[in-house]
Amino acid sequence: MQVDEVRELAGQVLDRVQAYFVGDRLLLEKLLSAALANGHVLFEDNPGLGKTLLAKIFARVTGCTWGRIQFTPDLMPSDITGTKVWRANTNEFTLEKGPVFTNVLLADEINRSPPKVQSALLECMEERQVTIEGETHPLERPFFVIATQNPIELEGTYPLPEAQMDRFLLKLSTGYVADEEAEATILKRRAEWGVDDPTSLVERVTTQQEFLEMQDAVEHRVHVDDEVYLYIARLVRATRESPYVEVGASPRGGLSLFKASKAHAAINGRDYVIPDDVKLYARDALAHRLILKMEYAMEDRVSPHDIVDQVLQTVPAPVKVERR
Repeated sequence: MQVDEVRELAGQVLDRVQAYFVGDRLLLEKLLSAALANGHVLFEDNPGLGKTLLAKIFARVTGCTWGRIQFTPDLMPSDITGTKVWRANTNEFTLEKGPVFTNVLLADEINRSPPKVQSALLECMEERQVTIEGETHPLERPFFVIATQNPIELEGTYPLPEAQMDRFLLKLSTGYVADEEAEATILKRRAEWGVDDPTSLVERVTTQQEFLEMQDAVEHRVHVDDEVYLYIARLVRATRESPYVEVGASPRGGLSLFKASKAHAAINGRDYVIPDDVKLYARDALAHRLILKMEYAMEDRVSPHDIVDQVLQTVPAPVKVERR
């Protein structure tokens, strides 16, 4: 698949999602970029803003299989990965696969479960495989997690471990709709659907194989100039040098920014990355990986987003990059 074909299909995917989800198109582009970059997304926002609906519609539109896990305090790791069950009729153990064996996994309210359960996802998210009782089972491509969490309802929640946060390619926020007209559109569409969940009405745009080809095109057909590589590296290293930061962005953060920038270039029909691609995703790829020093975190005087904004202002972007 060529980059022009990726742009055409990506536009169709975004148009179809927007037919059901009322929101900023740039947000949808970022979600699609993460998926094409084979990365995971964490949505953090207030309840009722359509995080779960967006994830379900996106999975349907891309033609991928999807599964959903509602994280609760009593969830067990085997509820996610699966387990072996004794079958008396065959006199042997058989594998009962968990919901993680899918293409798009919706992890709803992921911070509702204790770290032991959350850590069950780490191997799946990084190695795309599951180990059950000593046996390793690969996950089918594509596989990516769309997780949600609410920032205001903290009772009965567990902060995600830093290692797990680092495995999310992007951290996004849906936010409230722009104006009263958009708010009214949500109500009108609900009246047209006749149901609260329109997922069953959504028609796919791509097949699973076509989506894999789009991912491969992003990986192999989008060029990144040496100056852009250096620009990403300088941004990442600058987060570690900030006086407000205890732990800066990891090398995985730089890789996430690199992959998201490539995907965004392909969505826009370019076979090369420009500095503006990197700037657009810097906040979403790096901010959630920063750990502020205690005194600044407690006083709430500065946020990780502020740090990334400062870095973008101080690190000069390349003036000219080579297309090929």
